[in-house]
Amino acid sequence: MVDLFLGRVLVENNSDQDELNTEREIIGILENRVLLLFFASAECEKCQRFVPVLHSFFRKLKDPAYIEYPKLLALIYISLDQSGEQQKKILKELHKRTLFLPFEDPYKKELQAMFKVKDVPAVVVLRPDGSVLSPNAVRDICRLGADCFRNWQESAELVERTFMLNEAFDDPNLRSATDPVRRLKYKTEDDKRNKRWWKLWVKGKDGNDEEEKDEAWDMKRKNGDGGIWRKR
Repeated sequence: MVDLFLGRVLVENNSDQDELNTEREIIGILENRVLLLFFASAECEKCQRFVPVLHSFFRKLKDPAYIEYPKLLALIYISLDQSGEQQKKILKELHKRTLFLPFEDPYKKELQAMFKVKDVPAVVVLRPDGSVLSPNAVRDICRLGADCFRNWQESAELVERTFMLNEAFDDPNLRSATDPVRRLKYKTEDDKRNKRWWKLWVKGKDGNDEEEKDEAWDMKRKNGDGGIWRKR
């Protein structure tokens, strides 16, 4: 799924319109997430009615002001607008954490063809591996609201690591004091199995080391090199 946008520029829908254009930035914001591709146009009345619904849906799952731990979810607006002003009109009503492609990027049409989007509004839901979870989740979002995400998460087999220590976090001073506790509480079964395997391997290695030391000592004694009272 990340591969869809590598080599592209994604823009954050915040006041600074920050651009994400490096591989590291794209991977960091899209990896291990359910991805929503929102196809719409300001000329479409149905789209205009759906935008506030999508905004509320996304806010309940991503905004720290409304939820304690933001979900593994990303939203990208794929504009089918006829002008940059029309695109801005839609973006103005979407959450600030929404991403979008620059208006002049022709890749929007490629994505529309790739996912066979004919009618708008359309929300294509993708697993982290890029496979399609739902070709159009507009009805589900309107009917079920934020509960949709639980179904998507289970189907996508997402591993929720919100509480776990990020191994790639370079600055340990920025970590919360409760990180180690959360890490133990929410550690996955794979992590626990790996830890048990590591302990067994270290224990076996230490045992082998002791045996090697004993054999080396016996050889020294046989050769007459191990006695501390040896005459010179």
